[in-house]
Amino acid sequence: MTVSRITLNNGVTVPQVGLGVFLVPDESTQVTVEKALELGYRHVDTAAAYDNEAGVGAALRASGLPRDEVFVTTKLRNGEQGYDSALRAFEASRAALGLDVVDLYLIHWPVPSKDLYVETWRAFERLLAEGAVRAIGVSNFLPEHLDRLVRECEVVPAINQFEHHPTYRQEATREAGLRLGVAAEAYSPLGRGQDLEAPAVTAVAVDLGVTPAQVILRWHVQRGTVVIPKSVNPERQATNIDLFSFELSADQMAAIDRLDSPDGRIGSDPATTAFTQFRH
Repeated sequence: MTVSRITLNNGVTVPQVGLGVFLVPDESTQVTVEKALELGYRHVDTAAAYDNEAGVGAALRASGLPRDEVFVTTKLRNGEQGYDSALRAFEASRAALGLDVVDLYLIHWPVPSKDLYVETWRAFERLLAEGAVRAIGVSNFLPEHLDRLVRECEVVPAINQFEHHPTYRQEATREAGLRLGVAAEAYSPLGRGQDLEAPAVTAVAVDLGVTPAQVILRWHVQRGTVVIPKSVNPERQATNIDLFSFELSADQMAAIDRLDSPDGRIGSDPATTAFTQFRH
């Protein structure tokens, strides 16, 4: 399976389709990721808050694949923002993954009420300069958060991962990032399943003889977005990455574009989110 790649603003390339492991229990993560790697996935997205970094690392080792063939993303917990605490947290993630170098490290949420994301970003810049990571980025950052990082820091984020799907596109966030050279990455790319039943999606699926999920994921790919659908089902994993033998027409793309709604959010609001992401 050949998957297209996106070149980030520092020249690092990332497979455009990856596997997300949000809510996958650590005891199931190794098997889930191993199967995905067998199917051709070469990009895995985890986070410290998911408590399954160890499972991801175990799968990488069990796969026997050369390290440089698999792109690994992890993220910093909100409760570990701050310069020194971010550096400590990164070392914990690196140890859990069993990696010398992490391909992409993200600030998971801006948590503007704590006002630590600029300080945290400077720690990320240090990790990048030291070669501990290949690229640094953010998640759930709104335009004003991106603008502040670019204004006050040295390194422009390579990527912004945010909730992005047909019924909640957050085009202002996407376009603000692209203007700054920040690639867009979609989590919940299928709207946690709610977008699969939209008539505009099902009609295209029938026309092309593919699944509704493939239609939406192909829509993301054609828009130049990195996308990380989550599935523990091997059959769905296989179809979720089988996106490069068909193409949506301009009219089909436009029909899916029109599904966007300001009320389509299914996750938390980055403007107010402040949970620590620690489990008690």
